[in-house]
Amino acid sequence: MNIAVGTQEQARQEAYAMPLDKIDPASAIRFQNDTIWPYFERLRKEAPVHYTADSAYGPYWSVTKWHDIMAVDTNHEVFSSADGIVLATLESIRENEKIRGPRDRNAGGFISMDPPHHGPKRKTVTPVVAPDNLARMAPQVRERAGIILDSLPIGEEFDWVDKVSKELTAMTLATLFDFPSRTAAS
Repeated sequence: MNIAVGTQEQARQEAYAMPLDKIDPASAIRFQNDTIWPYFERLRKEAPVHYTADSAYGPYWSVTKWHDIMAVDTNHEVFSSADGIVLATLESIRENEKIRGPRDRNAGGFISMDPPHHGPKRKTVTPVVAPDNLARMAPQVRERAGIILDSLPIGEEFDWVDKVSKELTAMTLATLFDFPSRTAAS
């Protein structure tokens, strides 16, 4: 999404005028209106490892330089994914803990597991998502995407996640793992 140059300049001025400790890189509105880039630019220059103490998601760290990101991503002893790799509101985390209890490390999806638990599970699915297998699936995925997109309402609002993202993802995963699936047309 391209936005007006004036808006980009205004975002840059705001990003550099704001106290560093008040920058919240998870601000959804900045992503929606494509004005997040000056904030990341400033963080890379002045605070490449930045702590946000107060946000809708609770306190969190942002890592904005490639080498720092790689250092975090490859040091599983210090930086674990087992507690989750997505931002969630504090309210939803607390509600989940009330319902399910504290999260069991290395339980659940392999994407959030640390070594040594991650490796064997990844090895199991790697052939399914190998480039040759994905290339064989491409025509079917394109056909399904076309069916889904053709079925979208015209001239009225709709929920993209419900109508497109969930549907296409579920159908693609069902095909990848050879699980019976309904199609968008059925």
